[in-house]
Amino acid sequence: MREKAVALVDHAAGRWLARMEEDAERRAGTVARLRRLIAFGAVGLVVVPALFSLVFSPAIALPIGAALVLALFLSAAALSIAFSRPVRGAASFSAPLAGDDLVAASQMPGLVLTINENGLVERVSGRDLDTFPVDLQACKGHVFAEYVYVSDRLELMQAFDLLRQGEDKASAELRFETGAKARQTQFMHVRIEMTAIRSVAGRLRRVVAQLSDVTEMELLRRDVARKAAEAESANDAKSRFLAAVSHELRTPLNAVLGFSDILAGEYFGRLENDRQREYVGLIRQSGAHLLSVVNTMLDMSKLEAGRYELMMESFPIAETISSCEAMLGLQAKEKGLTLTSRIQRGIGEIAADQRAIRQVLINLAGNAIKFTDAGGVVSIDAAREGKMLKLTVSDTGIGIASDKIDLLGQPFMQVQNEYTRRYEGTGLGLSLVKGLVALHGGTFVIASKPGEGTVVTIMLPADGSGMAGGENAETESMVEFPPRIRQLGEMAAIMKKDGDDGPAKAKIA
Repeated sequence: MREKAVALVDHAAGRWLARMEEDAERRAGTVARLRRLIAFGAVGLVVVPALFSLVFSPAIALPIGAALVLALFLSAAALSIAFSRPVRGAASFSAPLAGDDLVAASQMPGLVLTINENGLVERVSGRDLDTFPVDLQACKGHVFAEYVYVSDRLELMQAFDLLRQGEDKASAELRFETGAKARQTQFMHVRIEMTAIRSVAGRLRRVVAQLSDVTEMELLRRDVARKAAEAESANDAKSRFLAAVSHELRTPLNAVLGFSDILAGEYFGRLENDRQREYVGLIRQSGAHLLSVVNTMLDMSKLEAGRYELMMESFPIAETISSCEAMLGLQAKEKGLTLTSRIQRGIGEIAADQRAIRQVLINLAGNAIKFTDAGGVVSIDAAREGKMLKLTVSDTGIGIASDKIDLLGQPFMQVQNEYTRRYEGTGLGLSLVKGLVALHGGTFVIASKPGEGTVVTIMLPADGSGMAGGENAETESMVEFPPRIRQLGEMAAIMKKDGDDGPAKAKIA
């Protein structure tokens, strides 16, 4: 019976004290003292009324004695609980800062606040106190969240919750109204760094918050974001323009080429003289060059829009190099150059987009022929290095200065000097090559010295693993290049239609 009574007392006192005292060890000591007080109180409830009955009648002695014992018990219990709590620790939380600490807090950059567990501001200091809004300077004794702009209060509460859940520090970006009417100065943007101060048991007691004015940084960040959006929009507009112009030019150019072929073939009557035949040939040649430029521009717009379609297939790379050599052989011969190829024995097949690889080789070899004088040599080489295919196009031409190499590969970029200005081109050839190689997951490196020639080295995964989806990709795989771009609306439909035109023709830019 006694053990049950003691257990009942311990349980009731423990639950009651749990709301007031989080330290389990001190709580156990308080419960033990209360247990003794209850035992003495129980004895007093019998002894004191009995003593009073010797002087007064039992009807008066019993209630007076019980009331006196109960009052003494409650007073003793209250004093026991009050004196058992750590006075020094409590004082450390509520007492003002010492002189040195106060000076240190006032010298901290920004605004320094001490906030209690309920969100009330207890102290305000900081080196830059005067630069913050007036109402924030006088926030002592008020709820800190009331000064934060409404839409940012959730972020502040989330940071406070992190501290309550055991984190030692948390941060947030908040806005405070300045009271100014101008839109630009309506808010002060502040970054708040909060550090938790905990009791011995780990319960959050205070938060020391340091506020830093980041308004200028925020305005700069917005300006940069706005300019980046404008640049992206301008780039999209340029891509749409190139796609639209290229698409519109192809139809009349095909008609020019077709009718010039008919005239040159004299299907509807013989031409009068050799001059007419020469003019028809010039029309055919100029139209073919313009069509190659238009096709290159369209391919570039597709690459920039992320709508270039790669057609995965296995094919012998030796045959592709041979076909490129045959296509450019006459051009090299007319210029007095030697066009050769060196292909590793047993190189076999590779998995890639054959049209794109052919386009890469034609552009590189065409540029090499264009910038190499008579008597020079242009070589197309292919070899396997482990799982990679190494393609090399080298020449003995004019070369490129080292400070100009980094400029190559940018759209419409040409390295200008007295020599290269004599040659036509749009500056899109290497840019297209760079984009197609990137779509295959390959690398593109240029090595050159003025007067000694140029070597372009391309490394591609021979098994097609660099393409989206690798070997398991579908026959038609849509690959984004560059990876992050916005949809271009009507341009996408135009490009889809142009993507079904069949194999690309030779294009040299």
